[in-house]
Amino acid sequence: MRSFLSDRARLLRPSGIRKYFDLVGTLDGAISLGVGEPDFPTPWAVRSAGIRSLQKGYTQYTGNRGLEELRALISRYLQERFSVNYPAERIIVTVGASEGIDLVFRACCGVGDEILVPDPSYVSYAPIITLCGGTPVPVPCKESNGFILTPEALEEKITPRTKAVVLAYPNNPTGGVMTKEELLALVPVIEKHDLLVISDEIYAELTYGGQHFSIASLPNMAERTVLIGGFSKAFAMTGWRVGYVCSPAELDAAMLKIHQYTALCAPRVSQHAACAALSGGFEEGFEGVISMREEYDRRRRFLVAEFNRMGLHCFEPRGAFYIFPSVKNTGLTGDEFAEKLLYEEHVAVVPGSAFGECGEFHIRCSYATGMNELAEAVERMARFVKKC
Repeated sequence: MRSFLSDRARLLRPSGIRKYFDLVGTLDGAISLGVGEPDFPTPWAVRSAGIRSLQKGYTQYTGNRGLEELRALISRYLQERFSVNYPAERIIVTVGASEGIDLVFRACCGVGDEILVPDPSYVSYAPIITLCGGTPVPVPCKESNGFILTPEALEEKITPRTKAVVLAYPNNPTGGVMTKEELLALVPVIEKHDLLVISDEIYAELTYGGQHFSIASLPNMAERTVLIGGFSKAFAMTGWRVGYVCSPAELDAAMLKIHQYTALCAPRVSQHAACAALSGGFEEGFEGVISMREEYDRRRRFLVAEFNRMGLHCFEPRGAFYIFPSVKNTGLTGDEFAEKLLYEEHVAVVPGSAFGECGEFHIRCSYATGMNELAEAVERMARFVKKC
């Protein structure tokens, strides 16, 4: 029989994150610092809203865009919290932020189009661009610059085929963030080359020592920016699979058509739960989110100190819930370090190469897990490093 696989599917690499997550289940006593999933339960008020929606029999499809109430809340939330203005009629509720990422690349990326992607960054961008027939172009982001995207690095990678640039801040895996001034510096380059901005802001509520700033709030930028957000990380709602995408009118119409044919709508129960998550005032944030963020901050500071103590140079993350230490002084690549650590000490981390070539000598550790597990994992890692 001939192969029925398309070349794009056949050449697609498996996720480097899931590989180590799957291996953990085969090892007794293994500790996983691999998957970015909060260890907190979804806040009770949110769970309760989901339960009530089921009790009331709200189990039907919603409209393609999602519940009108939820879209209005998202619009208000973005305006009051981040000074971003997208009307409810240009918001699509998606099956997690992941569907939002897929939708925007399907809508904007054609064969041969080049999309600039920060390196390192989330594992899904480049594969989806490739599946759409486009070319992902990595833009190296250096630790010396806080792993941010600089105008010089951006300009260097632009060609006549460049169509869009991905902004992924707060950043997974580095924890880097971009300030208002740093984003402002990118605007002249973006406007000069007439680029679309794809801004993945799923970690917007998880910043330490300062408020998240969205490029879509800058003058004239909302009209060329697609903003992707969701509830998974800040509200501990990963399994509910509910996110959103906001965009200029032309792209919004195209994404809605794709959404209609591929997902139809996000789960109704999850949308009712998301409404509860966004109920109340927005200016100071949400009580449950604040308490989780404070605990992440405590873990963040603990890991920075411990990694530096064991001799693994470590950039201090300023957002999200990941830490990205360098393992170069062990003489191992990130891949070698991760594999040996897993089998010798039963601690799972993700090699930095999963996030781009710039991560070759790094590993990513998630601190979205309890302090007891983190303390034990650090003890095992320190023992492993001494043997290297």
